[in-house]
Amino acid sequence: MSEELTFEELLAEFAEETADIVEAVLEDGSNPDAIYMIEHHLSCDNFDVLEKAAVACFKKGYEVTDPEELELEDGSIILSFDVVVEMNLDEEAIYEDVERLLTLAQSFGIDYDGWGTYPEE
Repeated sequence: MSEELTFEELLAEFAEETADIVEAVLEDGSNPDAIYMIEHHLSCDNFDVLEKAAVACFKKGYEVTDPEELELEDGSIILSFDVVVEMNLDEEAIYEDVERLLTLAQSFGIDYDGWGTYPEE
């Protein structure tokens, strides 16, 4: 098992990941001026806690998907939801959401699992 990272270390990792994702999407030929659907992933193993976090995200103005059960490689089950934001592929703006959502996730004791998007022409 790996050691727990500090909030600052997590943020640094997500900043690097954000830069890598944006660069990869654009290098694949996606339209830099398009509006992208950015999906931030949050998860935990307690439905009540996850639901409270989802409500908090909704109250902050985010669009929230319904919770889903996901089976991990080890066979364990986690619950997750996505926060969906439609925006330009702006690394700084995405990172601001990453920081807000990581802070919120930690305040509820759930995991912020990063973000993803789909190519746009």
